[in-house]
Amino acid sequence: MPTLAPTLDVATYNLHKGLSLFNKRLIVDDVRQHLHNLAPDLVFLQEVQGRNTAHAKRFENWPKHGHHEHIARDHWPHMAYGANANYDAGHHGNALLSKHPLLRWKNHDVSHHRFENRGHLHSSIDVPGLTQPLHTVCVHLGLLAASREAQITSLIRQLKRKIKPEAPLIIAGDFNDWRGERSGVSERLAGELGLTDAFAVTHGGAAATFPAFMPLLKLDRVYTRGFKVESAERLANNSTHKHWQHLSDHAGLLVRLRAEKNILANV
Repeated sequence: MPTLAPTLDVATYNLHKGLSLFNKRLIVDDVRQHLHNLAPDLVFLQEVQGRNTAHAKRFENWPKHGHHEHIARDHWPHMAYGANANYDAGHHGNALLSKHPLLRWKNHDVSHHRFENRGHLHSSIDVPGLTQPLHTVCVHLGLLAASREAQITSLIRQLKRKIKPEAPLIIAGDFNDWRGERSGVSERLAGELGLTDAFAVTHGGAAATFPAFMPLLKLDRVYTRGFKVESAERLANNSTHKHWQHLSDHAGLLVRLRAEKNILANV
């Protein structure tokens, strides 16, 4: 019998700096436990608190290390973190957690104005069974439409310049794209990079992920190239994932991807 192509379970989650809605409660330990239970191969995290001395004084159980390190411990041996916002008490940004070795990574500053710091965290990963490295980008786009447009343009330009058009690629995170289909983001990523929205493939449209307790806006996405989407779930208020409802202000996404033949070794 032929060997099945390898699968990747991928999660994306806006961590809200490790705090609940309105910053009342520390949630990073709960998120850590729930992510460990899901055990995805890759975790894309946004609003990751790398350091915050003020919150460390306020919350008794504040982790000693960055939240990406705290979540990854004992489960994801490889990680990358890009600090986007720096301030007196610390910094926060995006992170990638991986079960597979990272070959290299770089955080690209794509801030559009001085009041909002943003970055694209681009990593390449050695995934067993693939002919070439898997490229990933963890994104958290700006709140203004002009910022998002500039950041998508920068992302497309960077990837066209740096990686082969047939290279496997996953772009995931918080796109802040409240306009949904009207914004043209998915169309641009499809037309210029050959990417598909994993949730749209299985459910007919992007996932509503904000606010987590009653998702209405389609902010969080997982876009893929070189993979077949086998399943896509929203980590929100339903019978399977109801414990996620009162954590971050965003609902996360969990997708299962199976590598297509053109990126497989020994085919």
